[in-house]
Amino acid sequence: MLRRHLSPINQRKLDNFNANRRGVWSLRLFLLLFTLTLFAEFIANDEPIVVAYQKGLYFPIFVEYPETTFGGEFETLADYRDPYVAELINADGWMIWPPIRYSYDTINYELRSPAPSPPDTENLLGTDDQARDVAARVIYGFRISVLFALTLSIFSTIIGVIAGAVQGFHGGKIDLYGQRFMEIWSGLPVLYLLIILASFVEPNFWWLLGIMLLFSWLALVDVVRAEFLRSRNLEYVRAARALGLSNGRIMFRHILPNAMVATITFLPFILTGAVTTLTSLDFLGFGLPPGSASLGELASQGKTNLHAPWLGVTAFMVISIMLVLLVFIGEAIRDAFDPRKM
Repeated sequence: MLRRHLSPINQRKLDNFNANRRGVWSLRLFLLLFTLTLFAEFIANDEPIVVAYQKGLYFPIFVEYPETTFGGEFETLADYRDPYVAELINADGWMIWPPIRYSYDTINYELRSPAPSPPDTENLLGTDDQARDVAARVIYGFRISVLFALTLSIFSTIIGVIAGAVQGFHGGKIDLYGQRFMEIWSGLPVLYLLIILASFVEPNFWWLLGIMLLFSWLALVDVVRAEFLRSRNLEYVRAARALGLSNGRIMFRHILPNAMVATITFLPFILTGAVTTLTSLDFLGFGLPPGSASLGELASQGKTNLHAPWLGVTAFMVISIMLVLLVFIGEAIRDAFDPRKM
């Protein structure tokens, strides 16, 4: 159905992508995992999905209810894992729980052995050294890592493409000064800057995104700049100038589509770099705030608690699978846009 609306060139690109079976299955598996983690609150949560009480339906995932709503004595938020609250609800209703009854920050106070406890029927991947369910933290950590990488890649691509397009199209002093600025800017020690700034501000998702965005856009500038330098004196660009088209229209309507071929092939690898950077910062303790669902923090716990091998093994497997899938997807996209296969 989709092929009917594609040009012959795009159909060939799609065929080249589908010919790489490893990349196709990697894309399917990655989309499946990412889609599941987008609904993490319905998979791992310490609050039920639906509560039926006295002929009324309540949705604790979306709305916070006080204990008095279910016949309790206090106005505090209902703790549905509390046997007292659960008994009140079950006496005149029922609850539907997620498959994993723990959120990423839920502490299990009923462990059979001291934390970190090994995997069992209650905690499928065990708990970390703060008695939090590892499976829940993996699900939420996978989601935040991919969302962070996607957001960073999109904004980096926009800034890098604009900077490379301006340098390559205009050339001259703009290109010269731009290249000198990039040489100085790329030489700044990003990790040291993050460590210094972390002593002034508490890191969070958007803070880290802004700091890393200051440097991540450099990766695409050279590729886009080279394409614009090559194309700015071609016949179709000269014809567009002769017709009176503005520089902006020529840049982003006529030259940019050709430059986007190399940009698109770079995107999965930029995603991989963003995931690796965030994981490294969390591992070193300069990433997301303490208590956040973080794969890097889980890897750090695996290093600290060598007597609990499930922590290190789980972190290694999840990070490895994520990066391998992204690399395989990148290879398939590269094959799709390879001019030698067109």
